[in-house]
Formats: sequence, structure tokens, C-alpha cells
Amino acid sequence: MMKSQPPRRGFKPSLAQQRENATNLAIGALGFIASEPEELDRFLSLTGIEAESIRAAAREPGFLLGVLDFLANDERLLVVFADRSSLAPEEIGHARAILAGAA
Repeated sequence: MMKSQPPRRGFKPSLAQQRENATNLAIGALGFIASEPEELDRFLSLTGIEAESIRAAAREPGFLLGVLDFLANDERLLVVFADRSSLAPEEIGHARAILAGAA
């Protein structure tokens, strides 16, 4: 997963850039879930989405937010994803808040 550049000191990314970063993080999370067969099965079961429909569903508003919700609701999975992505777990929560429009 590509990690975004850290912001320069005193520089706050625009809301559009924050949203893009959050979207990219969620796409990476979806790839992570897809690489774990048991987690993918659980995700598909919980969302009711068929595996063949993931690409189309990913274009729907709220889907990527749901991906981050899925991670946030499983601390073990959240920590594994954060570790593999060289992220602090809090960054995933922040990305979730941005996608939810709360940040």
C-alpha cells in the first residue's frame, strides 16, 4: 500500500486532500480484507454483497466507510492492518471520520 506523504509542519491538507487520503486508505483496507479469505467471507456475509459485486459496490457512497467500520469493529484485524500498512490505528479512525463527514 502506498503511504501518503506526511504533511509539512504547519501545513494542513485541504479537505479534498484529506478525503482523497482517507479514500486511498480505505481502498488499501479493502485490499487487505480481500487478501484474507476468512475475513473476506465474513465481510461479504455481514454486508450481503456478492464477491463479484465488490468493484461496483466500491463506487457506491458509503461503501468505503463500511470497509473502515468493519475494521474498526474488530480490534485484532484493525491492529494487523495498521501494522502491515505502517499506520497508527488512530489514523484509520481519522480516515473513517473524514469519510463520514465528521472531520
